[in-house]
Amino acid sequence: MDHELREFVDRVMDRRVISEEDVKMLQRDILADMVMTRDIVDLLIALDRAVPQSSPAYADYLVALAVNFAVWENRPTGVIDRDKAHWLVTTLSVGDGPTETAQRIASEIVREAEHCDEALLVFAFAKGAGKALAGPAPGGAQRVLLAS
Repeated sequence: MDHELREFVDRVMDRRVISEEDVKMLQRDILADMVMTRDIVDLLIALDRAVPQSSPAYADYLVALAVNFAVWENRPTGVIDRDKAHWLVTTLSVGDGPTETAQRIASEIVREAEHCDEALLVFAFAKGAGKALAGPAPGGAQRVLLAS
C-alpha cells in the first residue's frame, strides 16, 4: 500500500470520521496518480464498513470508483466474469453483510456492465440492490441482463 494511502487510512480510523475534505484529499492528492487495484478497492470498501461517520461524498466517490474499476479498468472490459463476480460478492458482503454503499456498488455495476455473471446478479437482487435496475436503460432502450 502506498505510504500516503496508509497515512490516510490511519488518520481516518483514529478519528472514526471521513469528512468531505478527506474525500477531496483522497481524490486529488492520494488516488489521482495511483494505479487502481482490487486491494485498494477492498481497502476503501472496508473503510466504508469500519468508519461509523462518513460524508455522503465518500459513498458517492466509492461507488463511482468501484464501478469504474470493476467494469471499465479491470479486464475483460465491460464484463463482470465469474472471477470478478466472486471477488465483488466477497468484498461487498464481508462482516455483517453489505452496507448501503456496498448495495449501491453492486446495483450500479450490474447496471453499467455489458455482461454480468450470475453470482453478482443474484447478490445484487437478493440484497435489494436490484430495485434500482427496474425500468428502461438510459436513452429509453429496454435493459436486458444476461447471466453466464
